[in-house]
Amino acid sequence: MTGSTGQDSKNRKATVPINVTDYAHVRLTVTDIDRSRAFYDAVFGFETAFETPPADADQATKDQLGFLFGGVIYRFPGGLLGLRPVASAPDRHDEDRVGLDHLSFTVASRADLDDAVAVLDGLGIPHEPIKDIGAGHILEFRDPDNIALELHAPA
Repeated sequence: MTGSTGQDSKNRKATVPINVTDYAHVRLTVTDIDRSRAFYDAVFGFETAFETPPADADQATKDQLGFLFGGVIYRFPGGLLGLRPVASAPDRHDEDRVGLDHLSFTVASRADLDDAVAVLDGLGIPHEPIKDIGAGHILEFRDPDNIALELHAPA
């Protein structure tokens, strides 16, 4: 009787790619969780799926939610978006370094981009003009840590 060991699997050459079906979640690192939560709450209004428990929570709850590392995870129709406070000021995101370039969310229509402009303007959040990219339209802006965000409306 022969069995497969960890070493055997390391020696085998992969013959097929991993078959994934979608993203499970994206987590962004931020410098100030309160500031970032205020931004994402105001701009997107996502439902909170998980958040760090209060300091007076029981230890079992703290242990269960330890994967949040002091942050929050939002739920929206496209999946989950997490914020994790690990970076420290004055560090800021730079898409020209290795890592995340930008995060793009889909909206249903070009009219939704016009509505988003009104939301961003009302919140005083700078943004680019809506751009026609052929395959649709995009609206670009940045979060408080300079992470490039985009809204995309399909053509």
